Amino acid sequence: MGRGGDVVEVNEAARSILPRPADDDRPERSVPSWLSDAHRRLTRTGTGTRPPEPAEGTIDERTFRAHPTTGPALDGDVVWWLVEDTDLRLTEQALRSSRERAAVLAEVSGVLLSSLNVDQCLDTTARMAADHLADAAVVVAPASGRRHALTYADGGGRAVRATLEIDTGSVPGLAEALQGFPPVPARWISPDDIPDWAVPPGFTGAVGSVIVAPLPGHGVPAGALVLLRTGGRRAFSEDEEIFARLFAARAGAALSAARLYAEQSSIAAVLMRELLPPTVRHVHGVGYAGRYRASRDHERIGGDFYDVHPGADPSQETLVVLGDVAGKGLEAAALTGKIRSILQALLPLAGDHQRVLTLLNGALLTSHHARFATLVLVSARRRTGQVHLRVTSAGHLPALIVRRDGQVEEVDASGQLIGALPRVHARTATAVLGPGETCLLYTDGITEARGGPLGDQMYGEHRLRAALAECARMPAEAVVERVQMLAAQWLGGSRHDDMAALAVTNPTNNRGRLHLVDGHTARPRAAQDWTEEEGA
Repeated sequence: MGRGGDVVEVNEAARSILPRPADDDRPERSVPSWLSDAHRRLTRTGTGTRPPEPAEGTIDERTFRAHPTTGPALDGDVVWWLVEDTDLRLTEQALRSSRERAAVLAEVSGVLLSSLNVDQCLDTTARMAADHLADAAVVVAPASGRRHALTYADGGGRAVRATLEIDTGSVPGLAEALQGFPPVPARWISPDDIPDWAVPPGFTGAVGSVIVAPLPGHGVPAGALVLLRTGGRRAFSEDEEIFARLFAARAGAALSAARLYAEQSSIAAVLMRELLPPTVRHVHGVGYAGRYRASRDHERIGGDFYDVHPGADPSQETLVVLGDVAGKGLEAAALTGKIRSILQALLPLAGDHQRVLTLLNGALLTSHHARFATLVLVSARRRTGQVHLRVTSAGHLPALIVRRDGQVEEVDASGQLIGALPRVHARTATAVLGPGETCLLYTDGITEARGGPLGDQMYGEHRLRAALAECARMPAEAVVERVQMLAAQWLGGSRHDDMAALAVTNPTNNRGRLHLVDGHTARPRAAQDWTEEEGA
């Protein structure tokens, strides 16, 4: 090319590339504007000491890089060598697109799998689909009855949920996607057939292109994803459809995991509700309180347990049970649940502790559990201002009584543990609690709590007795709270076994007190009621 930008000479390869000027029969070819501009800049500024930079542009949708050659021999002319790099640029573009899509899929997996909340997964799926794949997205959950949960997003960073009764057949391929069948190609879906319920409330303009992709789950479809693009943009390409399916596969796996976790959590909560120790306060003029701490602080159940079974009326004894199953964790908790269920069934025989223990022992020996347990039974009844106790131990730690003056006594009851030997023998002892006196039942997780200044000393029964001596005339709630607090302080941050404590107290003043059992409240009793009861 000459100084003025005219074409001086064109070789055969350039003739096949450069267009011929309109209505001109000369052999010269037209130069694209990008090359003309680069030539003018070069001839205006000169080359200097550095080699001139190549120019880039397109000719008939093909991309080229033009490398200039200058020198004295050319007498001011510039030779431009055109090198086509269309394939290279397409490859680079495809690589960039692949990296961007891989980053999106990685982000989708990271964000969705970071939460096991179903609603949050639905919201995130809809929002990310609208941000990265389309102008708007709708997540259709599997039917619940005749209604579907819908999650809308329009790229504005906000998701909207609705539950509607819809006709899935009104969107081509949606009914099949909800059943887990392969998706229908986008070219088969007419935008004019999309019903209003499938369009997000904030979506503006006409629908121009639609993708419907299944959300595959773990054996059961997790739903379907509907992607919408406005009419002002180009239709979804085949590559975008493939990417949408990959996105839907990641989202479906996360949604399926979240739903499975929610179902398992619901089942565990129902089962655990039956295993949790009851909440008790006052029954027929006797105070009760219990505290439990599992061996693992993130768990709520374990191998220690207690129960309070109120008598039908004040003249009937209330049965108190506290026990310790060998082991800890969920396996031990399963056996505690079985023991509690058996004892519930044996309540009509609660007047005979020996018979109850014999039947319970036989039931455990015939079960598949290879564990044993210790427990203590206490039958309590208020009479003439005092609380009369019958205490039977089945290999358990001795019950301790705190008198009004702070003296701590041991109840002389003993017996064999249950679930290990063909026969179980136990001895029942009696005790009487005056006003302000307490009988404490506890498990070895308290006395064997290892900690202290050096971290290797057991809390021990002597420290427990000393702590109880300071609990004279305290209500049952305060006694168990103090025992658990002192044991926890002794432990520090050390590992520990399950710890349970239950107190039976003769309150110093019963008038107007509420009866609370498992969270149910009865009416306050009048003063004459206590008088009649004490005279029973």
